[in-house]
Amino acid sequence: QLQLVESGGGLVQPGGSLRLSCAASGFSLDYYAVGWFRQAPGKEREGVSCISKTGGTTNYTDSVKGRFTISRENAKNMVYLQMNSLKPEDTAVYYCAAEMYYYCSGPDKYDFWGQGTQVTVSS
Repeated sequence: QLQLVESGGGLVQPGGSLRLSCAASGFSLDYYAVGWFRQAPGKEREGVSCISKTGGTTNYTDSVKGRFTISRENAKNMVYLQMNSLKPEDTAVYYCAAEMYYYCSGPDKYDFWGQGTQVTVSS
């Protein structure tokens, strides 16, 4: 079964940190660029960060630059999103997605999606 599974979400106070993980099974992430997206209640899904197949190139949406770091361990078939200095506006369901033929593209170009993990930033 080809799938992505996110983990690591939870409830954290403002200023806190979380590390999200994205595990691939049934296929090798070596051949895929990976993106993290998020969707808050009543809002459209937005791209948060993306990483190239080798990890040599990364991109971030402006609102998370300097606070979030994306990384990958192809040997473990894993991608991570380290989130520091979290703010209430970071509250959302976070999804990872994998795309083979593009990089940091729109959601419709991604081949696989995870089920999402909830991140709640609140005091």
